[in-house]
Amino acid sequence: MEARINELEIKVSYAEDMLETLNHTVYKQQEQIEALQRQLSDLQRQVQSIPGGGARSLADELPPHY
Repeated sequence: MEARINELEIKVSYAEDMLETLNHTVYKQQEQIEALQRQLSDLQRQVQSIPGGGARSLADELPPHY
């Protein structure tokens, strides 16, 4: 019975360690996502501030051979 309890305690210890590692990973990923969202917002503002409308449709442009 004591051996079984020891096994369960070891498994719980590993599970807690794995959970802590996963929490840290998720936290770091969330920080990266937020940084990328800020960069995307900055890029969108830059594109919108370009004189001449910024984004153009490729259908409006003539191919090089015309």
